[in-house]
Order: sequence, then structure tokens, then C-alpha cells
Amino acid sequence: MPIATVNETRLRYDVHGSGEPVVMVMGSGSGGRVWEMHQVPALVADGYQVVTFDDRGVSQPDGVERYGLDDMVADVAALVEHLSLGSCRFVGTSLGALTIQELAIRRPDLVYESVLMATRGRTDTLSGAISKAEIDLIDESAKIPVRYQAVVQALLNLSRKTLRNEQDLQDWLDILEMSGPQPSGLREQLEASLVENRLEALSSTRSRTLVIGFQDDLITPPHLNREVADAIPGSTYIEVTDCGHYGYLERPSVVNKHILDFFSKG
Repeated sequence: MPIATVNETRLRYDVHGSGEPVVMVMGSGSGGRVWEMHQVPALVADGYQVVTFDDRGVSQPDGVERYGLDDMVADVAALVEHLSLGSCRFVGTSLGALTIQELAIRRPDLVYESVLMATRGRTDTLSGAISKAEIDLIDESAKIPVRYQAVVQALLNLSRKTLRNEQDLQDWLDILEMSGPQPSGLREQLEASLVENRLEALSSTRSRTLVIGFQDDLITPPHLNREVADAIPGSTYIEVTDCGHYGYLERPSVVNKHILDFFSKG
């Protein structure tokens, strides 16, 4: 992966295909390559150039300096300018969607269209409790068995349909058990996700926006996604059934179709 030095931080990124650019911003704890499983091939096949990258703290070595959402927003803006993309399209999920929302508020010149998945405009009691509990585990250097961690991730992130299908669930558990150690910057990303109420600020957004909620999402449930869609003038809300927080991985063909249909009308 090429490396761009932005805001005194080295970001690993990849550029796929050619055409009008789409920048994809991943959620907490995961690298940009997760998009390559389903979304990148679909967008490239439809004629887009896709930029994926690792947020700060994901691929850097241990000892990453403290940072917050402001830094992540500035990193995305700087990467867009480094690559001379101009005003472009964005796709983000979870913390990645929060980053794009703030970018659209602060740098509207860079955001032409955006797709926000599994997002929210405020920290509700459950999402706040989940993030704070995970921060406590990191601060206490708690060693959690890999198998137990995989089960917790499955329960929090997958749909009821997947959890009821024994073979699908086993496949997911195998993947989650092999996902490797947590990135060094995960604590900072969890703190960055504890956003204040930004619904009023989102009313200043002027870029075309599609908000995609996932029916069984426990971390960012549909009603929080609807709040974001209601706050952004002229935005569209779509809810995808039979998927949880990992909806873009559980039902990729459906999610990809919504993304491509939205972009085609811009």
C-alpha cells in the first residue's frame, strides 16, 4: 500500500480502478482492506475510482499518540487534497460515517455526495456504554480469550437471521477468531465515537446524502440513523433487513445496489 504523510501522520492507502473518485472510510478497529471484500469490486466494475485507507492508529506500530475525531476528519481532508481528488463521493460506516458527517459540515467543498451507513448524530445510552466498557478493558489491560471475544462481536454485530443459521454463524465465528490483535489506536477510536449531539449541526449539510440503517443493528440502531437522515436537508433514508452492524458484509449485494443507484442519480 502507498503511504501518504498527512498532518504528521503516515496513512496507508490504496487506489482501485479509474473514473470519478469514491473515498471509503472504515469503522473503528478495522483497516480499509475490509472494503475490498465486496464494495470495492462493485464500485470499480461500475466505473468508479475507489480510494481506501487505514485510519491513524490502525496500521501504525504500538505507541500511537492520542487523537480524536477532529484529527480523523482532518486526515481525510488532507488525504483528499494529497491525491488531488477535489469534491468527491464518500462512503462510510459507523465511525467512518461519523467522520464523513463532520467533514461535510467543516469542508463542504470536498464532499459532493455521501453514503452514511450504521451512523448516528448523538451518543445514546447503549452505544456510549459499549464504547466506555471497551475502553475500560483496554485501560485495565484485560486479556480476553479470543473465542469469547469472537462470540461477543458476533452477538453485537450480526443479525438475528445469521445468529440462527448455525453454519453461517460458525463461519463468522471462525473469521472473527482469526481477525488478529486489536490495533494500537483502538482506544482513541472508541473515544472518538463518543460524539456530542450533532443533529443541529448536521442541518447545515448541503451535499446529497444517503443514510443506510441496518434492521438488527444494536450498536447504531435504525432510529439513530433516521435521526441523521431527518437532520440533513434533502437526504434519503433506506433500511436494509436481516443484517446487523456489519450489514455491508452480511448483505453486500443489497447494500452495493443502494450505493450504486444513489450515485447514478447524482
